[in-house]
Amino acid sequence: MVAFIKQQNAAAGIQLGHSGRKARANRPWEGDGPLLRTPDIHDWEAWTPVAPSAIAHSEKWPVPRALERHEVKDLVEAWGQGARRAHQAGFDMLELHGAHGYLVHEFLSERSNQRTDEYGGSESNRMRFIIEIAEAVRAHWPDRKPLFVRLSVEDHAGWGPEQSARLAKILKAKGVDVIDCSSGGITDAAPILGKEIKYSYQVPLSEYVRRHADIMTMAVGLIIHGDQAEQILREGQADLIAVGREILNNPNWPMDAALKLGVEGPFRNVPPQFGYWLGARAKRGFGTRPSTWQAGLDIGLEETRKVL
Repeated sequence: MVAFIKQQNAAAGIQLGHSGRKARANRPWEGDGPLLRTPDIHDWEAWTPVAPSAIAHSEKWPVPRALERHEVKDLVEAWGQGARRAHQAGFDMLELHGAHGYLVHEFLSERSNQRTDEYGGSESNRMRFIIEIAEAVRAHWPDRKPLFVRLSVEDHAGWGPEQSARLAKILKAKGVDVIDCSSGGITDAAPILGKEIKYSYQVPLSEYVRRHADIMTMAVGLIIHGDQAEQILREGQADLIAVGREILNNPNWPMDAALKLGVEGPFRNVPPQFGYWLGARAKRGFGTRPSTWQAGLDIGLEETRKVL
């Protein structure tokens, strides 16, 4: 996969994570929720959900097994070995998943972590797991290669931007380059910031961590237009933009954004058979407004004025 990605003049990134108490689950598009045991699953016990403490994610989920101290240490080393293999495979960027209610987040949250050893209790103890992971990973992941950590900067259950900024400062000193700023996941509640989910709804989290931890951040969450992404960067709310579901919806999103933002040669990275015809159409012009974020907002405001 890495070789193929690089053949397309792109950089290859990988994310390392652990599901923790949310493991052994159905695929989201097949009903989500905990997997039910059936006779054809012969390695059921090998997939037993584990967590900092024996506390279920919710009433719908089974109670996980609390990790022994030596198992926590083993997991730290496992992350380091995962980074070693990722480097050997040729990946250019690595992200540690510490968000969305998975194992690292479970250690950070007081709701899911009620340990009494050095990995529980105080904020610094609850941060210890991800800090040790970052150290283990950097021991195998070269300094020249970027290291990201994804956090639920606000989880609506006691862990928020202030705690995330304090952790980000420590992680920066351990060799982490970027904090990928998301939210939610420690409970069943949807990650809604404010009264509704709207364009760029998680961007304030990125801006907060960037300002208070003096670290590069990546913004994510309903960023679906090129000029919307560009505005976030220009206003200093983030250093990088993550586009997820919108690229599933439109795999040609980067090319489309380049065209609408006036980047020279927007078709230079597509097959020439595509570029010739798309370039010819783009040169003609249609006398219409591009379907960009700001244009959409302007049109929406104009329609609202008409109604009023």
